[in-house]
Amino acid sequence: MFGISWAEFIVILLVAVLVIPTRYWPDVARALARVVKFVRALVWKITDASEKIKEQIDMEQPIDELINTTTKDVLDTFSVQKPKTKKRKGAK
Repeated sequence: MFGISWAEFIVILLVAVLVIPTRYWPDVARALARVVKFVRALVWKITDASEKIKEQIDMEQPIDELINTTTKDVLDTFSVQKPKTKKRKGAK
């Protein structure tokens, strides 16, 4: 959890209980609840956005392949080599 171990978390919690007067505990709990709610909403938004990006990329992949194959087919038809003609003896 945020790069700290459970032992460190318990020490922080004990220090907070000893330092913060009891009359402020409800306010601290409300503030922590707001922070947790905000972080959860942020994580959901990021997850949703990444899923939308992933879906968009998955949708574009077949289109890119179709464009590449179609372009290759069209260019191949234009690049058909003409049969070589023999040069005349009298022509320069």
